[in-house]
Amino acid sequence: MGNICRSPTAEGLLISKVSAENVSHKFEIDSCGTHDYHLGHSPDSRTQEAAALRGINLSDLRSRKIKLSDFEYYDLILVMDKLNEKFLMNLCPNEYQYKIKLMLSYLPDYPIDEVPDPYYGGEDGFDQVLDILEEAIEALYEDIS
Repeated sequence: MGNICRSPTAEGLLISKVSAENVSHKFEIDSCGTHDYHLGHSPDSRTQEAAALRGINLSDLRSRKIKLSDFEYYDLILVMDKLNEKFLMNLCPNEYQYKIKLMLSYLPDYPIDEVPDPYYGGEDGFDQVLDILEEAIEALYEDIS
């Protein structure tokens, strides 16, 4: 929603993955929010701290809101929950709606189908999101590579 927790975490993890695989030049990875709550802000400090403990630096990322041109430009638009999926499907031109997918659709046997928002939860929520997204990013990478 605000592009300061889950999405920048996924962005950082995927950037790290393609860098480790030596294929960064084949990807353009970006995250954005569906709302303008935190435009231009860095990821939440708790998100950054949890990611840094796993060797992921999110400090250069800045929140932005999705633009209509993103639907045409990007090959894949991943969302963390069904509320954001619904919002984007309503905003997205029909010819690009096939690009919108739930992140956890890459983990079909996972016990949940949405990445929980850690913003209002406890500190362990940020580690939980990292655990979930690390697994989803691995599955995503396998699918697209």
